[in-house]
Amino acid sequence: MKYDIERSVEILERTPDVLYELLNGLDEQWLMNNEGPETFSPYDVVGHLVHGEKTDWRPRIQRILEVGTSKSFELFDRFAMYEVSRGKTISQLLQEFKTLRVENIIWFSSLQLNEIDLQKKGMHPKLGKVTLSNLLATWVAHDLTHIGQITRVMAKQYKEAMGPWPEFFRILTF
Repeated sequence: MKYDIERSVEILERTPDVLYELLNGLDEQWLMNNEGPETFSPYDVVGHLVHGEKTDWRPRIQRILEVGTSKSFELFDRFAMYEVSRGKTISQLLQEFKTLRVENIIWFSSLQLNEIDLQKKGMHPKLGKVTLSNLLATWVAHDLTHIGQITRVMAKQYKEAMGPWPEFFRILTF
């Protein structure tokens, strides 16, 4: 599918509500378990999304529009949520994510980007030159990936309890 601003905003606007409905009020066993060492729990993922709304998507969009490839994006700390989420409840993180996402979508919509803007390039510190369209498509895929990750981590909590059925559930084999 070719990148389309309206289609992407449809997903970006819904992600906070999807996560709120899925996670808010759940027992900590659902929220804090992960897939093993160096993996994210659903709680960690929400913290990661909050951190991304503050430090990744908007600053990188701005960098492309303002300076192009002359200055590389800042490195994104994928693990910063361990510190910045400390002491917060899942409800607080979900609300913070929703507030930040609404603000970012309002800001993004105000840019009134066109096809020429979407082809502007920025410099990723590891990937090299990327277009604004690449970055924006990645924002959407990032949301969807983490929704999938959360549901996979949660499903795996019952893998042993399922007896012989896990072989029929691909989500459990990743």
